[in-house]
Amino acid sequence: MSNDWFSSIKEIKLSIESFEINSLDALEHFRIRFLGSKNIIKPVFGEIGKVPVELKKAYGQQVNELKQLAEEKFETASSQLSSIAETPQDIPDLSLPAVDFGKGSRHPISLVMDRIIDIFTKIGFQVSEDREIEDEWYNFTSLNTPDDHPARDMQDTFYLKDFANMLLRTHTSSVQARFMTSHKPPFRILAPGRVYRNETISARSHCQFHQVEGLYVDKGVSMGDMKQTLLFFAKEMFGPDVRIRLRPSYFPFTEPSAEMDIYWGLTNETDYRITKGTGWLEILGCGMVDPAVLQNCGIDPTVYSGFAFGMGIERQAMLLYKIPDIRYYFENDVRFLSQFKGA
Repeated sequence: MSNDWFSSIKEIKLSIESFEINSLDALEHFRIRFLGSKNIIKPVFGEIGKVPVELKKAYGQQVNELKQLAEEKFETASSQLSSIAETPQDIPDLSLPAVDFGKGSRHPISLVMDRIIDIFTKIGFQVSEDREIEDEWYNFTSLNTPDDHPARDMQDTFYLKDFANMLLRTHTSSVQARFMTSHKPPFRILAPGRVYRNETISARSHCQFHQVEGLYVDKGVSMGDMKQTLLFFAKEMFGPDVRIRLRPSYFPFTEPSAEMDIYWGLTNETDYRITKGTGWLEILGCGMVDPAVLQNCGIDPTVYSGFAFGMGIERQAMLLYKIPDIRYYFENDVRFLSQFKGA
């Protein structure tokens, strides 16, 4: 019967001796199994009260030896694994050439947007940015957009499902409206940012794109001021020999309104295609701020006047870098983006 009391001790001792510790994970597993708070040696200790008196001394001695064996094996294995981790062969050779992970490049949209901002800040414009989720009043009503205008329809604008009259802004003109309601003239602001429209995605259009819009309000601002400002921009952007023209157009928030073209030329087939055989290419819309817009925003139109303009960044980048498809901007293709490392 005496052997029955010592059989569990022998089994645990054999388990300790045969346990292979060849990694830190194995070492942790050994610690939990034989030395942790719920180790398998504890129940053997608990049985000592049931052991016959004549066997208690030998039983207790073997249990203590069992615990000591586990502790010694743990300490030895821990020391060996620590020394292996610190051996020189695991230290990288610092004399080897560094790994070349390749340099990134700025996105063409960012490049063009920053270039436009730099041009206009030279002549006193300051950047103003605001929210992309907008309400109907700032996006449409304040800007003199009629209630039945097609732009207000769900077919053209992304409205928020659970919030009436809230939408993803369709232009950065809403930034101008918010600025006018909170600042007194004179001011010149530039409003860059992302805008959204419910359009079919194709090589020439997308449901999200970027705009830069400008606004100048002061006493005595004229159409001539607007033309000179935009001519300065065109020369800085496309070269000193660029030619521009203003064509009458219509926008709800400006009166009179115009579109500005630059002469692109007709030297090759691509020029004929993008200018539709005219040589002229539209790059932005502009006009004198409608007095109703000024009044909506709390500015007296009998004292102040102003002009506004807006352009799509993607269009400008397509012209500068001869990019044929607007979808390239949003695909994050490294082969496409890497072409702008030196830009």
